Parts: sequence; C-alpha cells; structure tokens
Amino acid sequence: MVEPVLMAPLRREWDEARQKADDEGERMRTASVAGRRQQARNARVKVEEILRGFAERLRGVRVLDPACGSGNFLYVALRELLDLEQEVLNYAGALGLDVALPGVGPEQLFGIETSPYAHELAQVAVWIGYLQWMEASGYGSPPDPVLGPMTNIREIDAILTHDEDGNPAEPEWPEADVIVGNPPFLADRRMRAELGDEYVSDVRRLYRDRVPGNADLVCYWFERAREQIENGGVKRAGLLATNSIRGGANRSVLRRIKDTGDIFFAESDRPWILNGAAVRVSMIGFDGGSEMTKSLDGVPAQAINSDLTGDLDLTSARKLAQNRQISFYGTVKVGPFDIDSDLANEMLADKGNPNGRPNSDVVKPWVNGLDVTRRPGGKFTVDFGVDMSLEDAALYEMPFEYIKQHVKPFRDGVRRKKYREIWWIYGEPVGGMRRAIAPLMRFLATPSVAKHRLFVWLKQPTIADHALMVFARDDDYFFGVLHSRVHELWSRRMGTWMGVGNDLRYTPTTCFETFPLPWPPGEEPGGDPRVESIAEAARRLDGLRRNWLDPEGASEFELKKRTLTNLYNQRPTWLANAHAALDRAVFAAYGWPENIADEDILKELLSLNLERSEGGTGR
Repeated sequence: MVEPVLMAPLRREWDEARQKADDEGERMRTASVAGRRQQARNARVKVEEILRGFAERLRGVRVLDPACGSGNFLYVALRELLDLEQEVLNYAGALGLDVALPGVGPEQLFGIETSPYAHELAQVAVWIGYLQWMEASGYGSPPDPVLGPMTNIREIDAILTHDEDGNPAEPEWPEADVIVGNPPFLADRRMRAELGDEYVSDVRRLYRDRVPGNADLVCYWFERAREQIENGGVKRAGLLATNSIRGGANRSVLRRIKDTGDIFFAESDRPWILNGAAVRVSMIGFDGGSEMTKSLDGVPAQAINSDLTGDLDLTSARKLAQNRQISFYGTVKVGPFDIDSDLANEMLADKGNPNGRPNSDVVKPWVNGLDVTRRPGGKFTVDFGVDMSLEDAALYEMPFEYIKQHVKPFRDGVRRKKYREIWWIYGEPVGGMRRAIAPLMRFLATPSVAKHRLFVWLKQPTIADHALMVFARDDDYFFGVLHSRVHELWSRRMGTWMGVGNDLRYTPTTCFETFPLPWPPGEEPGGDPRVESIAEAARRLDGLRRNWLDPEGASEFELKKRTLTNLYNQRPTWLANAHAALDRAVFAAYGWPENIADEDILKELLSLNLERSEGGTGR
C-alpha cells in the first residue's frame, strides 16, 4: 500500500530529477576536462540545486495514518522515505558533492489512535524504527534525547467528536499530503454491540448524507479521506478494508470516490490475518483523478470500477421495478424457536388444544442455509406467524408452553423493546415474504452465502431462515433462469463476498432486483416454446440432482456425503451436461448464440437492465 500510494509518485519525481542531474553532471565533467572551470562550477551548482530541491521535497512530505494502531504503516512510510533519501545522498556522493545527514524524520508522520496503549506504542515504534534505520545505514545514533516527543500522533477518535453543545461533529485531522492506513474492520451488524447504541446513532446521523446507515465501520474512514482529497489538502490516500467494500451498501463510498476523483490502485481480494483470524481484504488507492497510471490486482488497467473490477462497469445497473416483491430475506427467530423432529412429532400428535385446531398450524419444518448446501437437518420450529395475539397463541397449548419456557427468558434479556414485549413471535417474521408465498405450494430458495450458487424448491409450510433468500415463484421456468450461467455470472459480479473461503453473498437488492430476465417477471409469453424449453431443462436438472442426493437403498453413511456442495465440487459430466442444456435454452430465450462469451453476456445484461429501467421492454 505504501509503495503505490506514497512512494510511486516520489520515485517518478526522483527519476526526473536524476535525469536533469545526469545532464548537468555530464556538463560538469566535460567542462572540467576541457579546463572551463566557471562552466564546471555553474553545472555543479545546478546539480546541487536539483538534488537539494528533491531532498527538501522528501523532507516536506507529510504522511497521516488515521487509525494508526501501533504504528506499522507509519514505520513503513518512514523507512521508505529514508531509503529514497539515502539514494539521493549516495548519488550526490558519487558525483563528489558534499553529502549531508538524512533529513527525513519522525516529525513528518502523523497518526490518530483511540487506544491509549496503542497510541504510546506507535510513538515508540516510529522512533525505534528511525534509530534502527540510522544505525543500520551507518549514521550512528543521534544526540539526546534518544526518543523525542511525538505530539503529532494524537489520541482521539478519527470519525466522531462532539461540539460544545454536545452535537456530533467530525474531528479535525492533521494536515497531510498522503493518507495510508488500516482502519478497523467491524461489520454493520456488530457495530452497536461493540461501540454502543449512542455512538453508532451519532456516527450515522453525522454522515447520513454520505455513508449509508447499514455500511461497515471502515467506510467512514474512506469517506473522510475522500473528503480530505476533495477539499484540496490531501493528494492521495490508500486504505484497507474487508473485501465486502466492493459490494452492497459499502460500495457507495467507493462510488463517491469515483464521483469526485478516481481509484488508481486496487488489490481487490487478498488473504489477511485479523486478530488471529483469516479474512479477505481489499487494498484501495485513490486521489483527485490526476493519477494516470492504474493497477488492478498487479496488472495495468485502463480503469478501476467502484466494485474493483477493471472491465465492464456493472455498478451502473439499476433496480428494476418489475423485479420487486419477488425476492426476500428469510425469517429471523431471535431466540430458540427451533425444535428437533422427536419433539415436533410429539407436538403434532397432540390433539388436546382448546381451540380444536391441530398443532400443525404452528409447528412447521424449518430450513437454513446448511440444510441446502449439506444434508437436511430435520429441524422444526414453532411459528406463531406475523401478528398472532398472545391469547390465540396460548390456545396451541404444548407449543406455546415450550416457547414460554425456552424463548421468553431469552427475550427478557434483549435490548429491543419489541422483542421483549412480543416474545412469542419471531423477531423478524417477514410478513411481506409470507404474503407473497402464501398462494404457492412451493417456493424457490438459495443460501445467502455459499461456495456455489444453488437454488432449491421448498414446500409449504416450510419456514426459511434468514440464511436463505426466498423467491415467490413456483414455476420451473423461473428456477431455470436463476440456475443458469447467465444469472450466476450476474450475481457473482453484483454480490459481495464473505469469509476466508471468499464465498459469494447473494443479496436480493443487488443480485436479483437488478437482474433482467428474458422477459420481465409476469410478462412471460404463454405457450412460448422458449419458456417451456427452459422449464423442461430445469425440471430435468432438479430431478437428476434429487436422484443423486437420495439414491434408493443408500446407507446413512453414504447419504452424509451426498450433498449439493460435494456434488458441485465434483461437477460430474451428467451435471455439467444438464447445466449446459439449461444454459442453451436460456441463451435462446435472450436471443443469444450458444457460444456467447461470459463478458458478452454481462454486456447484454447491462444493456437490457438500463433499457428496462428507463421504461423499455428490453425485447
């Protein structure tokens, strides 16, 4: 990060300065040989001016790490600046010029850190690093005091302070030329637990017009750095984030960077160790738009998009009105509502409810993401719907008493008032999803996070967990389009990534609501052979998979290995053939050739998306 963001432009400046110094040095040598002493002296003065000017340039560079921790980035920046200055001094010495001591020093480094311990450690680390460099480079130890004060590393919050009236305000950052750093990685869903409700509310209110309310914590550093560049103080910035910065709400801060400047350097996806845990990160360098040399994943690029791709910019895709109210997140229980099959069967067998209703009204199969990617777990849940009253729920005696005994104590301890008061109802029962699938005998689902993008049918009255995305469609045509190569390509580019395995996270808003199907949902032509061709290929794929998953006579041990994840890891020929047939049918529905390239698929989809978003039919 330090090299492309801080050092690359300085090295270019040094190359230019050295070329000028080479030219003057040659004139100096030629004049000396010819006995033209005055010309030699004049050339020598010019060489000294060139080298002195660049050395002073290095000594004036100010580097800020706005989340400096123990000072690693600052130490690396100081070492690199010193190395380049030494190169200048060595060059001067080779020409027989007077050589001064290095002038680059810790006073050029600025930091912000909230932890008192890390704040002190950063100051010590920078000074020790400086002294070690001086000693190793043959300059000895500087005069006392050995460790000078470093008041330019501040112990403050980088993104939030409060004014005299107690209102949230942005802290003032030290003036700098370059910003580099590794801001804290904290996902949106963990911010309140880690930072507190008041802090998170203040931050989101302060940045509400610039950073989405559901963005990760690191996004606020990106926005502050972008703002510093836009205001003309900082020239360049380079920050790290988890690779989820490329998608969803997080990507909006990169889009703002593109709006007011540009991204010139990115490593879109790299392994990283955070607090001993393996994660995936993105490294991003950006400026006001003046840098013409761009690098993406170590390869020269013409442009870098806000999703950290270098080819087609799919971030311009828009949500399609026709795709709304079809895809939903699954339910969120907030408490131990799930039960095993033995208890569920006991409840289902009980016939003694005072309302005369069967417990099957509220005891239902429950499925999460692992039930799709691995083997079904056979779990059930007690589900009192969206708004069943306490009195009505109590009439399902055995299920209600179970929830009262096991869920209510848990709900009594949660922060949210709604969860405490309506403790017998799921925390997020997702009424919109339930209403959408109510008329259907089956509905489509896909895990929100998975190595392979898998779609499966779930039968009513199965309750889908929040780890599943639910689609309110029951037709094989729809299944086929979503399980085709076309939708897989689109969702991989439009989704985000999670974990060290870099598994794709599917989100309804970005992956589906932007996706242009062959025809807008609900407008498929009845009796069209292209629709039936997709449906037939989809039925065949689903049937073949079901036969493989549950072969007749298979032992329990063998069945454990027969999972969709293992199947798609192996991708046997029959599965590849079934998907190829499905892809051909879907390509035909779009009017594309069978050999269409992946990049051309994405181009066609983007064009179709933009046309439909502007009111066209896209056919």
